[in-house]
Amino acid sequence: MSAWRARTAEGEAATEVVLETFHVNGLLLAAGSRLAARERLTAARWQVLGAVVLAGRPLTVPQIARRMGLTRQAVQASVNRLAAEALVEARDNPDHRRSPLIALTERGSQKFAAIDQRQARWINQLSAGLTITDLATAARVLRELGDRLEASERPGPGGKDRNASS
Repeated sequence: MSAWRARTAEGEAATEVVLETFHVNGLLLAAGSRLAARERLTAARWQVLGAVVLAGRPLTVPQIARRMGLTRQAVQASVNRLAAEALVEARDNPDHRRSPLIALTERGSQKFAAIDQRQARWINQLSAGLTITDLATAARVLRELGDRLEASERPGPGGKDRNASS
C-alpha cells in the first residue's frame, strides 16, 4: 500500500515556487549568456569568475562548485576553459596540494568588470518598480529553501542518507 499523501497548502505553494524558479533559472541563464557574450564568455564561465570575485580571494574548484550549487566536474570544465584563455590561473594551495587555488588574471578581472558594468545596467532595469522589501523576501525564501535542500542532502546520523527510503 502506498504512503502517498496530498501536499499541504505550504507544499502546494512551495511547488509553485520551485516551478517558477526552474522557469526563471532558464531565463536568467539565457540573459547571463547574452550579458557575457560580448566578452566571448558563457554564463557558466562568468559565474566562475564571479564566485572568485565575490569571495575576494582565490578559491578551489570544490569551493567554487559549492558556492554556485554546481558539480565539481562542471566547474572544473569551466576553469579549464578559462585557464586556456588566460582568464584564471591555478596557484599552489598550502592547505591541499592536489586542489589548487583558482585566481583571476588581470585579463580575467578586466573581462569580469566589463560584464559587471553591463549587468548593473541590466539588473537596474529589471528591478525597476519592484520593492526592496519584496526582493529581500524573495531572496530570504530562496536562501531558506536552499539551506533546507543542502541539509537534506547531507547524510544523517549513522551516515545514512536522510532521503533514502527504508
